[in-house]
Amino acid sequence: MAGPKKLLNSKWTALTPREREKHFLVVKVEYDALDAQKVTSVTLEAVLTRRHFTLAWRELNDAARWRPGWA
Repeated sequence: MAGPKKLLNSKWTALTPREREKHFLVVKVEYDALDAQKVTSVTLEAVLTRRHFTLAWRELNDAARWRPGWA
């Protein structure tokens, strides 16, 4: 997985697409208010629809749901 500093603009593939949304870009990275080095969440943008949603950044570790890059 990409380190916190490389998350912004990284590409991800959802292994179970919903509404034809499969490829995503990280468009925003949120950091902990008390620890600027600690990422708390990321906002993903679907490439196809431009729809945004936010999730805890550690969820991208779930290999059953997410793959880094576009496959």
